[in-house]
Amino acid sequence: MASRLTAEREAELYESVLDLLREVGYDALTMDAVAARTRSSKATLYRQWGNKPELVARALRHNKPSALHEIDTGSLRRDFHELVGLEDDCKLEKDSALMRGLMHAVHDNPDLHQALREVLIEPEITGLDQVLRRAVERGEVRADNPALPYVVHMLVGAFVARQLVEDKAIDKAFLGNYIDAVVLPALGDPV
Repeated sequence: MASRLTAEREAELYESVLDLLREVGYDALTMDAVAARTRSSKATLYRQWGNKPELVARALRHNKPSALHEIDTGSLRRDFHELVGLEDDCKLEKDSALMRGLMHAVHDNPDLHQALREVLIEPEITGLDQVLRRAVERGEVRADNPALPYVVHMLVGAFVARQLVEDKAIDKAFLGNYIDAVVLPALGDPV
């Protein structure tokens, strides 16, 4: 996307989109509301992002603290814990609530589903695959480990299950413990 917006302006706009999503949800979010909140024109929004699903997906992508594939500490356990360390509990809670709301909207909005897959989910899966591939290359995880294709499911499950099962917000302590107790043992407990 060729952007005529400054990086600062784009970041401000994305944060406003996420704030609106938290306030009103995906279905009630409109390009008019985004334009008003960000003091932009709808024409600018459509020119830059094309549609609401793309704008929402890009805002979520921008909100990610780091690209997973960039984390390489030399140890799978440290890679996972470094990823957790990039977050803070308040942001994790806000983001998991936001994602739960979007998951509901995905069922009724195939364009949103497609935009989230292309902009947010597939890059994360690719990054996770690279982290896991490096662990296999270092000999930490067997290449034929049957849990490898399910690591992303385990991690997503942690976000969904904590609120559902325990009625508690996701936090760094839970994620760190979950990685050590569930994910790493499933991969042969790499140290």
